[in-house]
Amino acid sequence: MKGVVLAGGLGTRLRPLTRVTNKHLLPVYDKPMIFYPIQTLADAGITDIMLVTGGNNAGDFLRLIGNGEDFGLRHMNYAYQKNEGGIADALKLARYFVGDDKVAVILGDNFIQGSIRCAVGDFGKQPCGAKIFLKEVPNPREFGVAVLDGDKVTRIIEKPADPPTNLAVVGIYFYDSDVFEICETLKPSNRGELEITDVNNEYIRRGVMTYERIEGWWADCGS
Repeated sequence: MKGVVLAGGLGTRLRPLTRVTNKHLLPVYDKPMIFYPIQTLADAGITDIMLVTGGNNAGDFLRLIGNGEDFGLRHMNYAYQKNEGGIADALKLARYFVGDDKVAVILGDNFIQGSIRCAVGDFGKQPCGAKIFLKEVPNPREFGVAVLDGDKVTRIIEKPADPPTNLAVVGIYFYDSDVFEICETLKPSNRGELEITDVNNEYIRRGVMTYERIEGWWADCGS
């Protein structure tokens, strides 16, 4: 299983901090923000990772992370996103890196308290499809929200005005290699971006989406 860390974007909600650097290079406690999602993948046994970033500070990631040996990685790969096209657009850059493997995608500003190692093992046994992670939150209007029917996800609604549940979709996603074909079929949203929610809803439509609930805390450091 390959890993992809997405660390693009302009970080406008964190200005003026992000006027001179990428959001994911800002410190969180005693480490750069980007260290946490990389460590999450490494601790789960995923040691072949690609980092996707963009903007004027892309070279800073290479200087900071190098070949990933500080995380125990087999190799750290890099890709450059030219424009702000959304999460699904950034993921497309990893197509040839992932190949026919399954992939764990994590947003560079998302932290979790626990481990995803067991979920990685479970997804390895899943014949095909995708897996998302859910967390109960007090402010579901700010996130993609999952609707469940028993043990199945029936729909994901992006930032609903009247949320049907308080289950936010965390910025960690597992996919089979079909994800890249799905990304190619997407149309830009009203924001002009290719939305990862549309990717997840396509897997739900196909009936091959599973989910895990996050235990412990979860932090989205995008704002």
